[in-house]
Amino acid sequence: MLQHFTNLFPLWVTVASAAAIWRPQWFTWFDGPLITVGLGLIMLGMGLTLRLEDFRRVVKLPRCLIQGLLLQYTIMPLLGLGLGWAYQLNTPFAVGLILVACCPGGTASNVIAFLARANVALSVSLTALSTTLAILATPLLTTLLVGNRVDVSPWGLFLTTVQVVLLPVTLGVLLNRYAHRFTLKILPIAPPVAVLLITLIVASIIGAGGDIILAAAPRLALAVGTLHAMGFFLGYLLSRLLGDPKITARTISIEVGMQNSGLGVVLARQNFASPAVAIPSAMSSLFHSVIGSVLAVWWRRRPAP
Repeated sequence: MLQHFTNLFPLWVTVASAAAIWRPQWFTWFDGPLITVGLGLIMLGMGLTLRLEDFRRVVKLPRCLIQGLLLQYTIMPLLGLGLGWAYQLNTPFAVGLILVACCPGGTASNVIAFLARANVALSVSLTALSTTLAILATPLLTTLLVGNRVDVSPWGLFLTTVQVVLLPVTLGVLLNRYAHRFTLKILPIAPPVAVLLITLIVASIIGAGGDIILAAAPRLALAVGTLHAMGFFLGYLLSRLLGDPKITARTISIEVGMQNSGLGVVLARQNFASPAVAIPSAMSSLFHSVIGSVLAVWWRRRPAP
């Protein structure tokens, strides 16, 4: 039952987003500190699934990991910058698109990798490592790409990332190591709780900015959809051109194409004056989940060696 609920993640996000446009008051109560706490709980749940052994895979798969991380932190930020210009987005939307493009891989990518029968161990390692690097990479890349357009504080982004990523993930890993029995008891509910919290976060942001979204919906939706579609495509294509087998290329494609949109929402809300900066991150969760789910079904029916 819980697994079925988790696998329908794209459906819940889609339904809640549509409902938030129609009845924003159903979701806008989930705001402010609740969003920060919600993301912290999501990252804690991710930490509970990780062990120190997961990080030791970095030593065993150095080329795949380095390659995946380089693609993650080059393809997506450059796409975010280029698409903001190509679609002539206004400054808050363009900044928000760059911000989510500079975020690490999302925890949902591990679920998609599992459903697609990709390399789940590589997916978990890439997510864990990209999340760890996000403490520095996300603030630095965002500042580099948007610093000349808005007043952005790298230190503020860094502190927020530490609070909502490093601390809860570290706590989760420690609980898994030193309170393993307790972890085993709560682990089954972690994925559905994460799905519920991400859905509430996305719906809250979309509900609060419903008028703005409707006014710019076609262009912004195209920009966000193109960002993730090209992320999946280029992640796979470049990985194959670099000589990776299909199963590795599929895994890297998923990691590159799926971002931690919840982190983008929290960073936007806490570090930028305009509430519109958070909207691309909220829409991002919907698009990458739908595209990732379609790919998972396609690849699952065509297993790679």
